[in-house]
Amino acid sequence: MKKFKKVMVGAVAATLAVSSLTGCGNDKEKETETEKKTEKESETATVETTEKETTKSGESEEFLIGGMGPLTGAAASYGNSVKQGAEIAIEEINAAGGVTVGDVNYTLALAFEDDEATEDKAIQAYNTLMDEGIQVMMGATTSGSTIAITDLTADDGILQITPSGSAPECIQYDNAFRICFSDPDQGVAMADYAMDVLGYTKIAVIYNNADDYSAGMDEAFEARVEEKGGEIVASESFTTGDTDFNTQLTKIKGTDAEALFIPAYYQDITYITKQAADMGMELPFIGSDGWDGVLSTVSDPSVVEGAIFASPFCAAVDDPKVVAFVDAYEAAYSATPDQFAADAYDAVYTIKAAMEQAGSIESEDLIAAMTEITVNGLTGEEITFTAEGVPNKEIKYVEIKDGQYQYVE
Repeated sequence: MKKFKKVMVGAVAATLAVSSLTGCGNDKEKETETEKKTEKESETATVETTEKETTKSGESEEFLIGGMGPLTGAAASYGNSVKQGAEIAIEEINAAGGVTVGDVNYTLALAFEDDEATEDKAIQAYNTLMDEGIQVMMGATTSGSTIAITDLTADDGILQITPSGSAPECIQYDNAFRICFSDPDQGVAMADYAMDVLGYTKIAVIYNNADDYSAGMDEAFEARVEEKGGEIVASESFTTGDTDFNTQLTKIKGTDAEALFIPAYYQDITYITKQAADMGMELPFIGSDGWDGVLSTVSDPSVVEGAIFASPFCAAVDDPKVVAFVDAYEAAYSATPDQFAADAYDAVYTIKAAMEQAGSIESEDLIAAMTEITVNGLTGEEITFTAEGVPNKEIKYVEIKDGQYQYVE
């Protein structure tokens, strides 16, 4: 369309010029013929120049990435982190010259919709993004929303990369991949760490039985603890929206638990840890990557002091790549990035790597390229992907110490 407009503008301008000359009369035939010839050459030159300029500008095209997550509601922190982490990566890539695929250069752009962490909103958001012409789907942010759109992305044949959808069903189709760890993988890893490194053999659990993320991780954790000869001395559940956990905590307090595992998001953790402190409980906490961000919601950081949780990213690490990301993020949003922002950042660079490896922007080629790429990201070095959509990278552990996040050595 741009090329058509530019060529038409040159042709219209030349036509107007010829009409003007014709209106001057033909008293001097040779001069008129010379002027016509000159004008014709000028017209041809204008069209040729415009076509060349259009072809050149056409080599730099837009590649639209679709994303979604909760930008409003109780889980808004996660969606905003994903959106902002992706924006930092896109800005970096475009500033460095974009993405070259064959002889075409692409500028990345992001279209992001609020799915409010609900399935029906996620489907609406996806349809909106497809109407906008997205070429790859980065999302969703939460497991429930990601699962809700997997049938749709599979039917459309579009590459889907979720930064943080961790339920196994999030990558159930060949077109779907994830950046984060799966819930079962985290559950097993935390059980191994709790028993093998921390030495706990009797562990209590509080989990959200209405949430795929929490329930899936709890199931894997409990099974692993029992498999290794440990004991789950209490397994207490709650449901989304609960704010009173005194009943569950009272039951746990009456056991001989050595630690309390809470595979949940930071909103629930904020209530649970505060109420545990009010009851005088001194059990050490262990958790999942949903803990990332809890320091911004607890009124007293001491209630989560010493807590250890799985996370692929820690903003306090003295690594040049992490420092550069943290500095850019803080400058742009006046906030410290969490692992959701880092996951999204890596997701964008994964899309870039797939484009370059495929030498194409066709969905089928991008999907095929995913198992052929290696990404040096914030959440892992030399990340690769299996055909099942699973990232190969190391699980790391973060401890809250002196009111700050830090990797456990």
